[in-house]
Amino acid sequence: MANSHIEFTIPKLGFGLMRLPMVGEEVDMEQTISMVDYFMEKGFTYFDTAYPYINGKSEVVVREAIVKRYPRESFQLATKMPVLLCKTYKDLEKIFNIQLERTGASYFDFYLLHALNRDRIIHAEKIKAWDFIKDMKKKGFIKHIGFSFHDTAEYLDKVLTSHPETEFVQLQINYADWEDKKIQSRLCYEVARKHNKPIIIMEPVKGGNLASMLPQIQDILKSANPKASIASWALRYAASLDGIITVLSGMSNMEQLIDNINSISNFKPLNEEEKLIIQKVQKELLKIKTIPCTLCQYCVKDCPQSINIPKIISIYNTYKVYNNFEKSRNNYSKLIKKWGKAYECISCKSCESNCPQHIKIIDTLKEAAKQFE
Repeated sequence: MANSHIEFTIPKLGFGLMRLPMVGEEVDMEQTISMVDYFMEKGFTYFDTAYPYINGKSEVVVREAIVKRYPRESFQLATKMPVLLCKTYKDLEKIFNIQLERTGASYFDFYLLHALNRDRIIHAEKIKAWDFIKDMKKKGFIKHIGFSFHDTAEYLDKVLTSHPETEFVQLQINYADWEDKKIQSRLCYEVARKHNKPIIIMEPVKGGNLASMLPQIQDILKSANPKASIASWALRYAASLDGIITVLSGMSNMEQLIDNINSISNFKPLNEEEKLIIQKVQKELLKIKTIPCTLCQYCVKDCPQSINIPKIISIYNTYKVYNNFEKSRNNYSKLIKKWGKAYECISCKSCESNCPQHIKIIDTLKEAAKQFE
């Protein structure tokens, strides 16, 4: 495999610096430094950040918690270019210089065009983002160039065909999304393998959703291995795939960090019996009844309370499937800062008359309000 030295020399757990421990609006530096030290002490070396993470504070954490405290050659650092924020080539230069200053790093081991999809692929070409990162690599500021991706396998194939200089790709892969028609984890993985590109996995625990789960699903996993955490199954599933550079996990406390390290230390891929357990869990997840919203937005236009009904239904569905109350409540709280609250529904029924799926929206909003308000 091309660039196989990348794939096999980095431990299978990477520290994602997007969900760090917080005190109010600020990063808890004391706890973060303790986590970084433990991570490094156990032999793990890959750190992943991005320009917009925690409103830019994540890259500053890199400088204070890692760059200033460890030899530069002792760890790998990845960050990302937000192509959507750049209108010109000069914007790329400006942001890259800010990233060098924020992190204090003299170079980036892995540098990514951030969150490419069908629209951003076109925009990246327009502003010559590929030319920019190749130039930075020639100048020694980048060791390996790639991109993170959020779209269908069809568009992943197009960008990898257009840019064979790509050295790696970062994909959302977990067992819940493996056959998902929108995220297409399996199909995207297969495209990357077809193009012989090593893969960095993001969201292996699906933003924490695969660490909670409904009791009946937890019972399946606990019966198979009472000592293993629920999250460890998701992490090992991702790390068991071929062609993986590392698996990123956003860890927001020491407990999560220790659990992930215990799951990956002395790593052994899932055996055939364990794979069957995961397949059983996948089938159980599909059985859970969710509200059949297609996100058509027809219900939103005439809502007198400006309630983002499809988004509330999406958050509620995620809660029903994965039982992750904390994350669902946080997502709901963020949503109602800009939109109407579920309990503000006045039962005018304009939404229900516009809904092609004939969803009982008013009852659903009442249920959401009961859960999240």
